[in-house]
Amino acid sequence: MKNIKKVFVIAAASLLTLGTAVSCTEGFEELNENPNNPESPLTYGVFNYANRVVTDGTRNSFESARVTLPWMQYSSQTAYNDEDKYAYRSTSGDALWRQLYIAASNYKKIIDMNSDPETAPGASAYGSNANQIAASRVMLSYVFLNLADTFGDIPYYSYGNSDPDFQALNVNQFIKPKFASQQKVYSDILKELKEASEMIETGQPVFSPADGLFGGDPVKLKKFANSLRLRVATRVKSVIPSAQTHITDAIASGVMTSNADNVGVKYEANLTNPSPMYNDFRTRSDFSVSKTLIDLLKGNTGNFGLDPRLFRYAAPNDVSKASILNGTYADTTDPTKFIGMPYGLPEDFQASQAAVGNNFFSKYVYRTDYTEILMEYSEVEFLLSEANGWSQVNYQNGVKASMLKWGITAAAADAFVATLPPASAATVLTQKYVALFMQPYEAWAEYRRTGYPDTSILLLPGETAPLLVPIPVTGETTYTFTPLVPGLTDIPSRLLYPTLIQTLNPENYATAAAAIGGDKMNTKLIWDN
Repeated sequence: MKNIKKVFVIAAASLLTLGTAVSCTEGFEELNENPNNPESPLTYGVFNYANRVVTDGTRNSFESARVTLPWMQYSSQTAYNDEDKYAYRSTSGDALWRQLYIAASNYKKIIDMNSDPETAPGASAYGSNANQIAASRVMLSYVFLNLADTFGDIPYYSYGNSDPDFQALNVNQFIKPKFASQQKVYSDILKELKEASEMIETGQPVFSPADGLFGGDPVKLKKFANSLRLRVATRVKSVIPSAQTHITDAIASGVMTSNADNVGVKYEANLTNPSPMYNDFRTRSDFSVSKTLIDLLKGNTGNFGLDPRLFRYAAPNDVSKASILNGTYADTTDPTKFIGMPYGLPEDFQASQAAVGNNFFSKYVYRTDYTEILMEYSEVEFLLSEANGWSQVNYQNGVKASMLKWGITAAAADAFVATLPPASAATVLTQKYVALFMQPYEAWAEYRRTGYPDTSILLLPGETAPLLVPIPVTGETTYTFTPLVPGLTDIPSRLLYPTLIQTLNPENYATAAAAIGGDKMNTKLIWDN
């Protein structure tokens, strides 16, 4: 990777005027190919930078590990656990919004460079114009899907739709953009993904010479576009009439068929550009794998038995932080070394429980060169199982694919799959939750859509759970999960709109808030069941 001396990104329309400078993005010394012409950046460098913005901004210790990672009970904080009880910091929601719109503005920049007759010939030196546009449309769809899934109605941009409600990423014309309805946003995302897939030139590279997402492979891009469309269409099939047609067409057009098709942002095996969670773990020690997840993987809850992914997701409770960071601790298959931190504890209960239940994330998670997954083959198999009436074969394929991705041997994976209970909504979607470990925003969306994992596995507000050890002095042996946000009786349905938007775009903010039913954490999105 080459260091960037100077990087400029264009304004994100929904934040009015936003500029930033960053370092360490693959593929170019500077964003500007010609220092005398700042409008001619290396498009592959812009693409790699934007992809890093997405994962840096959504998979770190704040926007992930203090929001949806604990909310979905993959993790529990061992100290300062207000966020576990839904009192997330407004700065986390603000940063998530900001980073995703920064990424979106850069994908649009690539489209503009490859569409403008004056710049398209130069841009074609770094890949087919059509493929660069297609890749950017797909990633715009990914970004706007995350924004809509998180907030509801949003300022939206479409490459192929001139709807007057689509005003994002155009600060010259719309300094205070409207918020497009969820119905329009999801419908257009499906259209964009279909059209992007169809415009891909499979005999031409995507980006060259450096494409950190697809390796320049147009077939991998096409499979991602179709697989993502399958995800979106499944999400909205109860509210968007065309969704079922998109499900059928996406599958027929070719989705992921092996782990080789997985799409993610891979970080570097060094301390200069490590993965976000590894970088944060170097200075923080207050994130444990949740007892909720460990109980499920040990077979204490659910009906799946001992899952070998337990030993890949969590570190044993008797190893040092240094051995995790260095990747040197010895693997074990002793389940007694995996307890997990109880979720949503009262603050004064944390220390006594952490002394017993703190299992850090494993050395396979805390890697400098960890790959943050955008979408993977196992998810596609679970989507296919659902589309095929809870197919046993697709369900088994999904579980095995997840295990192989995490380094479980084929023999161990086959042995576990052979004992799986029959496919049903409950079993398929619970195993999908297990496979979505470290992809908490997608797991959160699926919980809101389906209600799985259910309350036999997750701890919800008002429920009582056992403690690992009695509380000193008082001797209490149970606790009740009590959110710090009044009115929440379930996992939050959405994040609040950013405070900056409320201040700088008040009229459109007020219209959007009213349209969705109020800017509240328990306001359900259109597909939330």
